[in-house]
Amino acid sequence: MKNLLSLLGLLLVCQGALSQFKKDPVLNLQTEDLKLLNWGYYLGLNQYDFQFEYKNNVGQDILVDKSYGFNVGLIGELRINEFLDARFEPGLLYSQRILGFPGFTNEADAIREVRSTYIRFPLLMKASARRFGNWKPFITGGVYASMNLGSKEDSLDDNSSGEFRMKKNVYGYELGFGIDIYTEYFKFSPSIRGVFALSDELVPDNDPNSPWTGNIEGMRTRGFFINFTFE
Repeated sequence: MKNLLSLLGLLLVCQGALSQFKKDPVLNLQTEDLKLLNWGYYLGLNQYDFQFEYKNNVGQDILVDKSYGFNVGLIGELRINEFLDARFEPGLLYSQRILGFPGFTNEADAIREVRSTYIRFPLLMKASARRFGNWKPFITGGVYASMNLGSKEDSLDDNSSGEFRMKKNVYGYELGFGIDIYTEYFKFSPSIRGVFALSDELVPDNDPNSPWTGNIEGMRTRGFFINFTFE
């Protein structure tokens, strides 16, 4: 039943999107993009990964088992001109990753579960094409700062006690593309975003020769979003 409802919802979205491409459609929300300020919200999915840099490229890499998380947030948009907007998209993001460290025979030592709740503050630019009927493609990109509420950065315990620590403050950039679909009552905008952290997120273990973090030079988040925006 759940899969049937999901399929039905997808078909309805596709039907609504395809209807915007017919010849001479009725134009919806004709003054929507003329506002100086615009507001909205978004819901979406994410999948976060880690990119590791090693001091010595010997032995096996750390394995990352990824899963899907969710993101939700608000949108504030400032119109610059017909094709360019500045956007502030603060939001909340939850993700979960499981790390597998090589060289251990005991699962309690080899596996670390990393659950992260980020409060994100992206500042983005959105460049749009000219509107065609009731749809308009766009690309977006910019920088973000975020706080990892599950970082455990201040914990005195480390991996020798089963505690994997990360830094609380993370900085990076994101790039993406999508399409604005103008419905009768609101603007619906699905998009795909790539997220790339610039700051090293690892808090090393207290022992510099730790079998968990001793060979890690840097650890940075990589991931993608699928966002659904309503404005």
